[in-house]
Amino acid sequence: MNVVEEKIEPQWTEDADAVELARLGYKQELKRAFSPLEVFGLVFSIFGLFPSIASVLVYALPNGGPVALVWGWAVCSFFLFLITLALAELGSAAPTSGGLYYWSFKFGSPRWRRLLSWIVGYSNTIGLIAGVASVDWGCAVQLMAAVSIGSNQTFSPTTAQTFGVYTLILILHATISSLATPIVARLQTVYVVLNVLLCLGIIIALPASTPEEYRNPASYAFGGFVNFSGWPDGFAFILSFLAPLWTISGFDSSLHISEEASNASVAVPWALIGATSVACVLGWAINVAIAFRMGTDIESIMNSSIDQPMAVILFNSFGQRGTLAVWSIVVAVQFFMGTSSLLASSRQTFAFARDGGLPFSNLLYRINPRTQTPINCAWFAAFIAFLLGLLAFAGSSAISAIFSLGVVGLYIAYIIPILSRFAGGTEWSPGPFSLGAWGLPIALTAVAWMIFSIVILVFPPSPGPNAPDMNYTIVVLGGWILLCLAYYYFPVYGGVYWFRGPVANIGKMEAVEAAGMSSSVEDEKPYMAD
Repeated sequence: MNVVEEKIEPQWTEDADAVELARLGYKQELKRAFSPLEVFGLVFSIFGLFPSIASVLVYALPNGGPVALVWGWAVCSFFLFLITLALAELGSAAPTSGGLYYWSFKFGSPRWRRLLSWIVGYSNTIGLIAGVASVDWGCAVQLMAAVSIGSNQTFSPTTAQTFGVYTLILILHATISSLATPIVARLQTVYVVLNVLLCLGIIIALPASTPEEYRNPASYAFGGFVNFSGWPDGFAFILSFLAPLWTISGFDSSLHISEEASNASVAVPWALIGATSVACVLGWAINVAIAFRMGTDIESIMNSSIDQPMAVILFNSFGQRGTLAVWSIVVAVQFFMGTSSLLASSRQTFAFARDGGLPFSNLLYRINPRTQTPINCAWFAAFIAFLLGLLAFAGSSAISAIFSLGVVGLYIAYIIPILSRFAGGTEWSPGPFSLGAWGLPIALTAVAWMIFSIVILVFPPSPGPNAPDMNYTIVVLGGWILLCLAYYYFPVYGGVYWFRGPVANIGKMEAVEAAGMSSSVEDEKPYMAD
């Protein structure tokens, strides 16, 4: 049975979310406990901002230095905001936890929509899980950097030690994501407050506390350019885009809690737009502060025994004790960021399993009766992130691939539904948030930018790499896509024989009863039927 769109007129405003979800073909199974502020908090906490900037500073400094920090961020922010607008419009029109793969089916061509929905579902799954892995790996590295600073740099962590911390963090995040929805929702407000205070603290304290020897003039902060990559200067600058692209990613996080948010068709798109806007502005201010107060010896920052460029900059500005105090907050915010990332990933996994898209879907698609959350999905996502973390033992370039993988996987999952909205030939019914006539030019610009970004994100960090220095993003993502296609076309048992896209789990009469209303439902052809 495929998703059926019903013509139901809600009579009870408090039932509006249940009515909307029933119209999309699903019954209400998760508790709606996220307020608009808490939805905003989820997106903003996944961005992480300063901890994220700290995690990926290693990609910006050698590929442009101050110019990459300031102007690379500004260029990317414009295009990232356009992606946000395109996704927000879709999220308002059809607010469901399935989000991207649901839209790919709903708006896609009848000939291709099952395959497109399948590809988007798997790309979204690996993109979100890679995001969890990269956030938690960054948290582990930051924690070990704190230990190094506290030991006066006599301690240098091994890969195995860092991986052990990474595994522990994953376990903690899976446990937290398994808690009841009201508990997880309330935590988002704490995350927002702590995140904003940290950002403002860095913007104010870093310029005020840095010794004169590390203070840079405006000419250097806004125009200084360094290139240690070996690529031509222009291309090196483009490669620095990984920093803002990874920091402001995971836009779809709010979409995947649409079934747990109040007034989802309004709260979800505006939370997404608001969080991205604040992140772009605050992030640019942080990068400007860093450019003014990091000194000019970027090579020593990159090669310090602390092994974390942002920690080195803070150490130069605040000294050991001050750095440990600030860095402890950075690690805490990064940890909270991982919690939100795994939460979003588990909800997307739940939605895809609900429609039978994943192996062992019957096992994954289970709601714990006590917490009313998809606990199995949280632990499944954590386990796949654990497997991705094993790339660390193949070298620094290999583990760096999970940062690019998170962005590339998500961008593939964004591009297809955005294009399907205009090219699929399906009638478009906008939600409360609509771009109107601007929808098409914004969508085309956003898609062009994402395709451009995917190309640069699979390039190696320097020309002529040997095996240990390769960018393994294309290997990991390509392998994942090949596996998902092999699973789809596998003889007799493949998804092509049984996957029908989003599957309704509520009937017409149930839809009416779920809303607590009486309504005459027209006998129409199923909206999503093949």
